Amino acid sequence: MNLTRRNMNKLTSIFIGFLLVIGFTTSSYSRDQIKIVGSSTVYPYATVVAEKFGKSGKFKTPVIESTGTGGGMKLFCAGVGANHPDITNASRAIKPKEKTLCEKNGVSEIIEIVVGNDGISFAHAVSAPDADFTKEQLWRALAAKVDVDGKLVENPYKKWSDIDASLPNKKIEILVAPPTSGTRDAWNSLVMVKGCTKTAKSLFGDKAKKECAKIREDGYAVEAGENDTLIVQKLTSNPDAFGFFGYSYLVANKDKVKASSVEGVQPSLEGIQDYSYPIARPLFFYVKKAHIGVIPGIQEFLKEFTSKKAMSNRGYLAKIGLVPLASEEYQITRTAALDLNTISIK
Repeated sequence: MNLTRRNMNKLTSIFIGFLLVIGFTTSSYSRDQIKIVGSSTVYPYATVVAEKFGKSGKFKTPVIESTGTGGGMKLFCAGVGANHPDITNASRAIKPKEKTLCEKNGVSEIIEIVVGNDGISFAHAVSAPDADFTKEQLWRALAAKVDVDGKLVENPYKKWSDIDASLPNKKIEILVAPPTSGTRDAWNSLVMVKGCTKTAKSLFGDKAKKECAKIREDGYAVEAGENDTLIVQKLTSNPDAFGFFGYSYLVANKDKVKASSVEGVQPSLEGIQDYSYPIARPLFFYVKKAHIGVIPGIQEFLKEFTSKKAMSNRGYLAKIGLVPLASEEYQITRTAALDLNTISIK
């Protein structure tokens, strides 16, 4: 029988997955609580659901680790079995290369749950003057290279007023999420790429999307890690600094930080839900179907997370900053959770 290389690879993947599942089922009792990793943005929502879920008394409270979206995907896609997480939170959709990694390691059935909507808040201390930025101004403040007089140069801007005389005459200081962060990915897509000028994109050529998203490394942009609470603390202690994080952290710390306007718009529940706020995005978590029925409580956790008492306009997640899905999107998410619908990983 003649087999193409593609078919051989497919058979190998299926065989590996079979072995992993067999190994999983023989060690299924080595863990009796759900393990969740991933996005720091989704972390507060998952934590609240987990605590309520645990208080029901039927199952143990899930263990949640804030690893960042990229780090969570690596752990999630590393394999099937009690040594691997059941769920990963994500502040952006799973990438093709992550699907490939999952498939390679036998994680062939994945359930995608859209948690709700979020607005990335470009924030600073409540004691600082109000601010309003365009996407281009934010790109010019953060980009590694910018266009000046029709030429690409290393970012020359040291003060906000160097970019535009109407901006503060203060040093540019921006705390940014690391490259593994889904919030950083979303920021790059929604701000850096869209704020990048037509001239710069033309000069960058075929690599425009990648080059526009590159963050300067000369001290004006500082990586602040995956801990958004730490970013809030740093902004509080330095009124001249800015940083970006999910809307829930803005809501939870409104006595310490406030949002700058972006294109004249403040982040709000309404603006994020209808995407009139310029930096709005969906949030996700992903579930290994192979773990359902083996690790206790996963299906029940899905039902709790996607229930109306959690995810509706009056749900307990909305009270801490999650922007609920519109009715049609909610029904799709609820159906995926109840019917355990999987996504394509090809």
